[in-house]
Amino acid sequence: MRAPFPHGRLKAYFNAAIGAVAVALLRLIRLINRKRMANLFGRLMRIIGPWLPEHRVGRDNLVAAFPGKSHEEIEQILAGVWDNLGRVAAEFAHLDRIKVLDFEHGGEADVIYDKIAFERFVAIRDSGKPTLVFSAHLANWEVPALAPSYYNVRANLLYRRPNIGGIADAVIKMRAGCMGNLIPTGLDAPVRLANAIARGEHVGMLVDQHFVKGVDVVFFGRWAKANPLIAQLARHTEAAIRGVRVVRQADGNSFWGELTDEIAAPRDAEGKVDIQATMQVITSIVEGWVREHPEQWLWLHRRWR
Repeated sequence: MRAPFPHGRLKAYFNAAIGAVAVALLRLIRLINRKRMANLFGRLMRIIGPWLPEHRVGRDNLVAAFPGKSHEEIEQILAGVWDNLGRVAAEFAHLDRIKVLDFEHGGEADVIYDKIAFERFVAIRDSGKPTLVFSAHLANWEVPALAPSYYNVRANLLYRRPNIGGIADAVIKMRAGCMGNLIPTGLDAPVRLANAIARGEHVGMLVDQHFVKGVDVVFFGRWAKANPLIAQLARHTEAAIRGVRVVRQADGNSFWGELTDEIAAPRDAEGKVDIQATMQVITSIVEGWVREHPEQWLWLHRRWR
């Protein structure tokens, strides 16, 4: 009797195959003009997206967040969400080719920060003090991580490593040349981030997804769980906190960027950073960003549980 094929080995072969296909697809996309591919993927996702189960999740989220909007308005926002997601997928293969405005030499750019934001980047770079920077799943959420490299800011970026090895390796390779030091989420991530702060370096992370063990915050009038890591780091290190975002422009292929001024973290009775209150301040800023451009946020995940 033939021995059963080991499940673990089968899964490993399957993941390797998926990884190989994903890497090949990324290489293929890189051969074609970024804007052309983004336009194509955006149109395709407008067609495919409404047939996927995530569409219902997005609709339920939007109805709860914007009770005054009509069914047609909700569907219009969702169409924009799918269009944006398709563009993000196409742009991922071209991350190292997306250009941030060079204030010193000028020239063409895909991402434009105004002079105020540029001066804030320079202030962070030259201050000698660490800064914690938060962002959200808006427009292309990979793009804000490009600016530190362009403006010579030593950054450490927290990211979620894909489960499939081949894809994970491709992701690291794609990001390594145009972003700072990449730190995958894991048990040692807080320690590694704290060590970077101790060296006077800067830390960036996304803060707008559900976190099972998070603190309670109000987001669009409903309770949600927020990962308190950025506030915990601020409490233990006294590092400054700022927010960064990009907004996709009307052409669908260029971005406007913003870096906030330093955010005053609420303090508790002992004068230390209040973790829950600080996460509420950050969450409220993110909500304001989402309200400005709801079609550019990732409504398709279960933010509220």
